[in-house]
Amino acid sequence: MGLVRHVVCAMSGGVDSSVAALLLKRRGYSVTGVFMKNWDSLDEKGVCTAEGDCEDAYRVCQALDVPFHQVSYVKEYWHEVFSNMLNEYEKGRTPNPDILCNKHIKFNHFYKYAINTLGADAMATGHYARSSQEDEEVFQQQHKAPRSTLFRDRFEIRNPVRLYQGADLLKDQTFFLSQISQDALRHTIFPLTGLTKEFVKKIAAEAGFHHVLRKKESTGICFIGERNFENFILEYLEPKPGNFVSIEDGAIVGKHKGWFTLTLGQRARIGGQKNSWFVADKDIVTGDMLVAPSTNHPALFRDTLRTDRFHWISLEPPPELVRTQMLDCHFRFIHQTPLIPCTVTLNMDGSVWISLSRSLRALTPGQFAVLYKGDECLGSGKIIQLGPSEYTLQKGRERLVEAAQSKEQPTPKPAS
Repeated sequence: MGLVRHVVCAMSGGVDSSVAALLLKRRGYSVTGVFMKNWDSLDEKGVCTAEGDCEDAYRVCQALDVPFHQVSYVKEYWHEVFSNMLNEYEKGRTPNPDILCNKHIKFNHFYKYAINTLGADAMATGHYARSSQEDEEVFQQQHKAPRSTLFRDRFEIRNPVRLYQGADLLKDQTFFLSQISQDALRHTIFPLTGLTKEFVKKIAAEAGFHHVLRKKESTGICFIGERNFENFILEYLEPKPGNFVSIEDGAIVGKHKGWFTLTLGQRARIGGQKNSWFVADKDIVTGDMLVAPSTNHPALFRDTLRTDRFHWISLEPPPELVRTQMLDCHFRFIHQTPLIPCTVTLNMDGSVWISLSRSLRALTPGQFAVLYKGDECLGSGKIIQLGPSEYTLQKGRERLVEAAQSKEQPTPKPAS
C-alpha cells in the first residue's frame, strides 16, 4: 500500500464502528479510535449509557491494539443541535436531530479535531454509505477550509465528491449524511461501503467482539437515546395546553399539553373518545391541533412541499436544474421509506419546491426532504412549507362545483 496513512475512526461502542476500525487496521492503516460524548445526562433509570458505550469502544481499541481517545462535544451538541431542536418544536415543526448531529458535530467539530488536532490524513465512520472516491484518493489531497462564498467557485479544478448509497439498501444511511459538507466528505472513508449488516455481524463475531454484538441497535434521539418523548420534551419546554379540534366540523374533541408533544400523522390519544383521531395540522397562533377521524383521512395527504435553502452535496445546484429550472429525481423524508419520484423546481433564494408523483401521508415541516438521482444522494433541505392537503383540494373542488351549479340555475321569474 506504500505509506502507512493515519485514519481517525469515530467509535460509538456499536458493532458498525468496531468493524470499521478492524477493517482499516487490516488494510494496513494507522488507526486511532475516538469516542464522542455529546450528551451529559442519565436515562430514566439513572444509568449513564454513554459510559457503557465508551467502555465498549475502549475494549475494541484494546483488542485491535490501537490508541483510544475521548472527546466531549456536550456544549456544542447543546448549542448547535439540541437548542435548534427545541426551537423547531416551539415553532410547531418536527426536527431531525440525527441529520443535524452529523452536520454540526461528527462531520464538523469531530472532523476538524481528527484532521487538525490528531493530525489524521482522513476520518472514518461506520456508516453504510459510499463516496465516489477510492480510499487512496482520499489521501491525495490537502485539507483545505471550504470557501465561504454562496456558490462554490465554478473554476475549482477538483472534481466534486459524490455520496452514494451503500451496498445494503436496508441499512443505507445516506439519509442521515445528506447535510454534510463537501470538504468533510472529501476526507472521509466508509469502510462498510460494500458490506451488508449481516456480514458485518459475522466479521465482528469472528473477531471476538461479542460485547458489541450483544447490544441492541440504537434508536431514539441521536446521542440521547430512547425516552418517553412527551415527558422528556416537557422537561425543556413549558406546557402550552390547547384544544384538539376536528378538521371536519371545528368541534373541540379534547385537550393537549402542547403542540410539540405530537407530530403530524401521529395518533392523538384523547380521553373519552371512542374513535381514534390523528394529527392533521397545527395552528400555533391559537395553539389548536387539528385532528382527523381516521388514519388515512385525506387531510393527512399532500403532494407538494417547499424547503429552506437546499444543501447540495456535490454540485450546487445541479447544472440540469439551473439550465431547465426542473429536475426529475426521487424523494424521501423518513429513513428507509420507499423513494418516490418527484420534480424539483429551484427558487431564487436557493430553496426548492418539490412536487411528488403521488400524495404522501404526514409530510412534516421540520423534517428533511432528501433527494436521490439513481443511487446518488444529492442532498437535503428542511421542509418549511406544505402544499394543500387532499382534503383542502377536495373541499375547494366541491365549492367550485356548487358555484357553477348555482349559476346554471334559472333565475326565478318575478310573480306577476
